[in-house]
Amino acid sequence: MSRPRIIFMGTPDFAVSSLEACFDLGEVVAVVTQPDKPKGRGNTLTAPPVKELALARGVPVFQPVKLRTPPFAEELRRFEADVCVVTAYGRILPKDLLDLPKKGCVNVHGSLLPRFRGAAPIQWSIAYGDTETGVTLMVMDEGLDTGPMLAMKRLPIGPEDTSATMYPKLAALGGELLRESLPAYLSGELKPVAQPSEGMVLAPIIEKDEGKLDFTRPAVALERRLRAFTPWPGAFTTLGGKLVKVHRVRVAEGQGTPGTVLASGPEGLEVACGEGSLVLLDIQPEGKRVMKAAEFLMGHKLAVGSQPFGT
Repeated sequence: MSRPRIIFMGTPDFAVSSLEACFDLGEVVAVVTQPDKPKGRGNTLTAPPVKELALARGVPVFQPVKLRTPPFAEELRRFEADVCVVTAYGRILPKDLLDLPKKGCVNVHGSLLPRFRGAAPIQWSIAYGDTETGVTLMVMDEGLDTGPMLAMKRLPIGPEDTSATMYPKLAALGGELLRESLPAYLSGELKPVAQPSEGMVLAPIIEKDEGKLDFTRPAVALERRLRAFTPWPGAFTTLGGKLVKVHRVRVAEGQGTPGTVLASGPEGLEVACGEGSLVLLDIQPEGKRVMKAAEFLMGHKLAVGSQPFGT
């Protein structure tokens, strides 16, 4: 095949590496992204990163509010695309759009499918304690990340990795995977393979309450969730009715009723959990900067044996 005609669909900075790969691999004839959204304190209307790159390269950009009504596929039909590449677009594609390109739609998904199908695979892979993740290139169908797979690339999750550190690494890996595998798929050399039926875990969209520290959970689970939900929504609890964000912790082996202060000093603030204990190291009181636990404790006298959190 000569340089393929590609429609690209994606929105956040995670998708930029994939779009750059598409520019290298073929002729990007159109880009579809989410509408501009208010951002920052001033609620300034801000374009998605994918739109910015597409406009810089002179590619037509579409930002439909809905894909089904009127059928958005008709707007794209005139581009006569060979394939549509989708990375973190943020919406389910209807059948008429999936069927539009000659070779269908392929998706760069941020997990090792079938594990972690859904909107937030990076966060949940850390929260579940996985030691590796990766990206999968698949042919899309009408299901939620259920289509047959073309290729995948793996990436270890380190003990200190957060969603913030994994995000750019997986984004870059997605671009690499496209460069390696999309030409072979379009030429017919690479054939789709059905996903295994076992090992599937849903990765739903992250809600703000996921960051709340529930000390009845095991300390290991809370430490993973803190890393998973960094930078958003972060880990937090309440103290005296005020929000306290927790930025860094260490798992320890203390025992006690969940939520009980086991130690309070220069080494940190140790709190009993459902299993083990969690030493809070970097803390941010409401309306203040991040500080070490020792500094925080200078203004908050928390007696050993007390249960002040959540109050």
